[in-house]
Amino acid sequence: AGLDGPLMCWLWTPGDPWDAGIEADLDMSVSAMWALREVTAAARAAGRPARVQLKADTGLGRNGCQPADWPELVGAALAAQEAGEVRVTGLWSHFACADEPGHPSIAAQLDVFHEMVAHAEKEGVEPEVRHIANSAAALTLPEAHFDLVRPGIATYGISPSPELGRPADFGLRPVMTLSASLALVKQVPEGHGVSYGHTYRTPRETTLGLVPLGYADGIPRHASGRGPVLVGEGPAWRRVAGRVAMDQFVVDLGGESVAEGTRAVLFGPGDLGEPTADDWAEAADTIAYEIVTRIGARVPRVYLNEDAGQESR
Repeated sequence: AGLDGPLMCWLWTPGDPWDAGIEADLDMSVSAMWALREVTAAARAAGRPARVQLKADTGLGRNGCQPADWPELVGAALAAQEAGEVRVTGLWSHFACADEPGHPSIAAQLDVFHEMVAHAEKEGVEPEVRHIANSAAALTLPEAHFDLVRPGIATYGISPSPELGRPADFGLRPVMTLSASLALVKQVPEGHGVSYGHTYRTPRETTLGLVPLGYADGIPRHASGRGPVLVGEGPAWRRVAGRVAMDQFVVDLGGESVAEGTRAVLFGPGDLGEPTADDWAEAADTIAYEIVTRIGARVPRVYLNEDAGQESR
């Protein structure tokens, strides 16, 4: 893609292509001795040192090295660095509850990170970067910023948590819009079943609109009967009528005469009264992270303002 800044790759599993990571000059995250052994073996074979960042488990209980195992990992990494097999470029961790203001784990993890970083630096690690802050911490915890922050959901312009505030409270604006053109509009009588299982029946004679997106495209089936959609100029939201199917779902247009090809917006920034990713998250009993990241490869991407304000595809 032409990006020449540092890139980190993490969540490795045994047997992964460390050699390709070395060739691409990636920073590769190491959380355990087995990973350090594999990356150093790949570095010896490549004849050049690997750039590695050591990840600490400060309390998330997911990926990362436990404090009790940290001295061994740090010592082995420094020995490998002395042998010219690796360059320890970073020390990092991840918060568990930064999106829950005041959660006691936030301060506890920050304290542990300070301790683990201090140990590594005392032993001789000279990291280029130290980092722990996700979107929530980047927005609300300046004391956790260290050398860099890692905005994830914030890059979509979405707040990490309703508890923290709305996007506008942080100067964020949602950047992703999901829409489709109605594939079919038809009139049906009262009591007509809609989609699999007939969980929805028309309460009156009405018109139905077919939206050509389904769970194979990332539309959550859990939002069946609840997912909001703005059809055309609105202003009223329509709801998914019946079950979301693999490739499509239906909205009850309430008898409104709408042409095929009319735009149906599932979510966007809300500028035109359309639903947002947060609205879909509420409808599917999930979080906005899942809504924006689950949209599948079948859905075409249209990028705006990519080249001096010009639209490109």
